[in-house]
Amino acid sequence: MSGKEYRTITDVKGPLVFLEKTEPVAYNEIVQLRLSDGTMKNGQVLDTSDDKVIVQVFEGTESVDRQTGVKFLGDVFRLPVSKGLIGRILDGAGKPRDGGPEIVAEEMADIIGAAINPYSRESPEQFIQTGISAIDACTSLVRGQKLPIFSASGLPHNDIALQIARQARLAGSDDDFVVVFCAMGITAEEYNFFVHDLERTGALENAVLFVNLADDPAVERLITPRLALTAAEYLAFEHDYHVLVIYTDMTNYCESLRQIGAAREEVPGRRGYPGYMYTDLAMMYERAGMVKGKKGSITQFPILTMPGDDITHPIPDLSGYITEGQIVISRELHQKGIYPPINVLPSLSRLMNAGIGEGKTREDHKSVSDQLYAAYAGGRELRGLVAIVGEDALNERDLQLLKFADIFEDQFLRQSRDEDRSIDEGTLDLAWDLLTNIDTKYLVRLDQKWIDKYHPTEKKS
Repeated sequence: MSGKEYRTITDVKGPLVFLEKTEPVAYNEIVQLRLSDGTMKNGQVLDTSDDKVIVQVFEGTESVDRQTGVKFLGDVFRLPVSKGLIGRILDGAGKPRDGGPEIVAEEMADIIGAAINPYSRESPEQFIQTGISAIDACTSLVRGQKLPIFSASGLPHNDIALQIARQARLAGSDDDFVVVFCAMGITAEEYNFFVHDLERTGALENAVLFVNLADDPAVERLITPRLALTAAEYLAFEHDYHVLVIYTDMTNYCESLRQIGAAREEVPGRRGYPGYMYTDLAMMYERAGMVKGKKGSITQFPILTMPGDDITHPIPDLSGYITEGQIVISRELHQKGIYPPINVLPSLSRLMNAGIGEGKTREDHKSVSDQLYAAYAGGRELRGLVAIVGEDALNERDLQLLKFADIFEDQFLRQSRDEDRSIDEGTLDLAWDLLTNIDTKYLVRLDQKWIDKYHPTEKKS
């Protein structure tokens, strides 16, 4: 595009600047704004029509007036990418936040990324061990999967995310994960907590952080996850890394999407969020996966806080549609002092069956998981009944299931923040130990052959 500078601003609304029509400009084109005092701001073309151009300004529209010069640069937003990204902390616009030098680019990558041809996709089927029993046994994570954490305000989702970031690895492989941590709209306190923990454990050497703080512009929040995914794609598909992308908090991202929609005076969709929010989220979540012929992979862990603990809210609802399951964090378990407070009953991993079993985890994994679910669900149900009729009304089986629900929460779900349990000894063998509290005749989800082989008291050596 030409180096012309336009002074045709007609209106400023929130983070948006409206211009009279200039020469033809493209959607997502980068814009440079020169204020009256000479300071520069960056923006992006959000919308263009026959007579208007709408530009979103990343640094906020403070001091923008009719004298501001607008120059269209004829290119899209690009991130400088190289292996030098690993170990760095960047802000929401891709600039260093850690006081280090600028990133020396091996290439400039378009932040929108390219769609993966469905034919070229490889089916995820390699089990990732997180070291957290509730996830590994009941909602197993598979390499190349996108599995969100549905949390709520005040719950320890950040602690769980950091624990996964530290401990995640491919079972039976020494390949390391590079963690791309994308934080949107977090407080300075949360930011210090993340950085301190990653430095304490040495995980920062193996991570890339993109951080948009709560007092940073809301518009910047919209590009932060795209920058993070661009870095992840480069490391995965150009340098064969296994990349784990953790976003926190998707709710803040969707709120800024709503804010921009309101500034553009769009017709709102459900609960005031834009109608295209589903498409927008899908554009990010679908950048997970594996490509045939490439060693690297991208696995995504989006964390979102459900407004008002409401799982039917548009943000968790749409995320659940696009992603391959969900891990639900329970306020009830948190109040009991259990960490991690993962409620396994509404949690789900749609790709679990592809990633577990003989040769991947252990041959009895599926049956043990089914039995744990059945016994815990039965025990939880009976708690409500006991509150009404008392324990005396229960038969032998019911009493055992009631007791099992408590033991399951206290010994299986509960673990320390630095405890890394292996899938064999740490998780599945522990599950078998807990199942000894139920008579074998009530273990209806387990084949006799597994009871003979793995049950601590029924083993046939």
